[in-house]
Amino acid sequence: MKQTRSLEERMADQAAELKERAHQLPAGAEREALLKRARIAETGLRLSDWLRSPGLQRPN
Repeated sequence: MKQTRSLEERMADQAAELKERAHQLPAGAEREALLKRARIAETGLRLSDWLRSPGLQRPN
């Protein structure tokens, strides 16, 4: 299967979707699990950006 969007685009979309779903839920374990998954996707996105940066500068 050929991907039409980059990994970074897919991770950003996934993080946004997970956050949106989480904010529609009341406080609780399910909401926290979705927010955790969103943070993991965002971390992956930042790592990917860092790995692609010239000279592998320290991430912010």
